[in-house]
Amino acid sequence: MDYNGFLATAVEAAKKAGEVIRKGFYETKNVEHKGQVDLVTETDKACEDLIFNHLKKQYPNHKFIGEETTAANGATELTDDPTWIVDPLDGTTNFVHGFPFVCVSIGLTIGKVPTVGVVYNPIMDELFTGIRGKGAFLNGNPIKVSSKYELVNCLLATETGTKRDKATVDATTNRINSLLYKVRSVRMSGSCALNLCGIACGRLDLFYETGYGGPWDVAAGIVIVEEAGGRVFDPSGKDFDISITRIASSNPLIKDSFTEAFQQSE
Repeated sequence: MDYNGFLATAVEAAKKAGEVIRKGFYETKNVEHKGQVDLVTETDKACEDLIFNHLKKQYPNHKFIGEETTAANGATELTDDPTWIVDPLDGTTNFVHGFPFVCVSIGLTIGKVPTVGVVYNPIMDELFTGIRGKGAFLNGNPIKVSSKYELVNCLLATETGTKRDKATVDATTNRINSLLYKVRSVRMSGSCALNLCGIACGRLDLFYETGYGGPWDVAAGIVIVEEAGGRVFDPSGKDFDISITRIASSNPLIKDSFTEAFQQSE
């Protein structure tokens, strides 16, 4: 397996899509609703086509899962075959509002294990990369997770999700309220992939999200976090399952304290 080749091809695809996102970021957007608050734009669709066309030329025998096409058709089953899992524009709401936390996320799983990851924010020109066993990088420089070991000193990231029914909103805000007493502060950047990269480079100490879109939100970020020395797990403390939309991430020192606090907030 040519992991360096996989990474180089993914970076090329991410950079191409990034140009489209950068151009569209400063223009008027045509926006559609996928749900009550979940948005999709022409840029999402154009970038997914561009990325998949680029990858398929190099790897016609690989499988592909994307947020806008494959997921819409309900075909998201992950097999052991090399599979590219792509979110062409993570942070669409940010994109629509001109808030600069948007990215392309391209992950490659082999044997269902995330193995290569590329997350590119074209507005801030930050390229996060990782290959399993070979480290994680930001714009070519090695990165590692923070060394915080007390919750009170930690910066926590989360998201509110896309559901707005009263039960979900109450559960979400009650949990945040409970955790706010135990951490330094909370951030919501609007991008699951960039939150994972924030853990990887030490900007964030803790991150959790429940009910995110699907594996395309996390496939690339998982590799980058773990190669930066971080942990990815279910917020309850159990092993992470890519087929279930629950994720948490932190440095190794704070994981147990966080899972305990999370369980108390349920």
